[in-house]
Amino acid sequence: MTSYRFALYDAFSADAFGGSQAAVIENALTIDTERRRKIAREIGMPATAFIDDIGDGRVQAQFMSTVMELPMCGHGTICLFTHLLESGLLDLDEYESRDLDLRLPMTSATVELSRRDDGRYRVMLDIRPPSFVAPPPHIGKLLTLLGLDAGALDDALPAETARGDFIHLVVPLAGLAAMRAIKPDFNGMVDFCNENGIETIAVFCREVDNPDNTIHVRDFCPAVGVSESAAAGTTNAALTSYLLRHGLVPTDAEQIKLCAEQGLELGRPSQIQSVVGLVDGGIARLQVGGVATKIFAGQVFL
Repeated sequence: MTSYRFALYDAFSADAFGGSQAAVIENALTIDTERRRKIAREIGMPATAFIDDIGDGRVQAQFMSTVMELPMCGHGTICLFTHLLESGLLDLDEYESRDLDLRLPMTSATVELSRRDDGRYRVMLDIRPPSFVAPPPHIGKLLTLLGLDAGALDDALPAETARGDFIHLVVPLAGLAAMRAIKPDFNGMVDFCNENGIETIAVFCREVDNPDNTIHVRDFCPAVGVSESAAAGTTNAALTSYLLRHGLVPTDAEQIKLCAEQGLELGRPSQIQSVVGLVDGGIARLQVGGVATKIFAGQVFL
């Protein structure tokens, strides 16, 4: 029997029991794909990160949900690199900030590591900006699946499909009352997503609970194994791009910072930070991230 160290983290939350959960498993190179799927299902978190190799400014890993391999995972990345730093597998002591290369089976990305004034590690993931296309023609059906009517939509903004590491259907709602009135039909959403090539349904509004935040988010992902995400980095990168695309945030500086609130309806409050570098009003660099909090640690026995 072989044992592997693991830890569970809450991403995008500085406190326990907030944000979105992910497991991190060390020295996983010898664990084959089928066993990784079984481990991810057994742990039951929205994501499990398997660390395959570390060295030469890079980290090689793989993310699994309970139903599939994830091509990229924002909250999983926050948990993964927080664990690497807290466990001493990566060193930040000599650096004010440090960029590393995250290599996944399907893609790669830059991850910026730094330490906040309070000593917590801050992890920011580079995400390529998505492209946008028209939404599926059946938005009325989606509203029914959300338990809403057409009056819940923000009539000043369009629904759109954002295509990046995931395919998100972006749905702007009129305000917090509409967000909190949602009664999701998750089985119907799975069928809707599969029929229309959608992976997550990103619902947001510009009314917020905390005035320091920019948007309020709910992200429904039953087609990829999570009924509703309490915090989603890739989704918020798509939403930040959407806000810029529709002129909802200023573009007269070289860098802008946004913060989204998510997970409040699930009792798992989270804050997702976005940092955008701009050149001539266009996106030159798009990052999302925040902090993660360790909840449990132990061993997996195989």
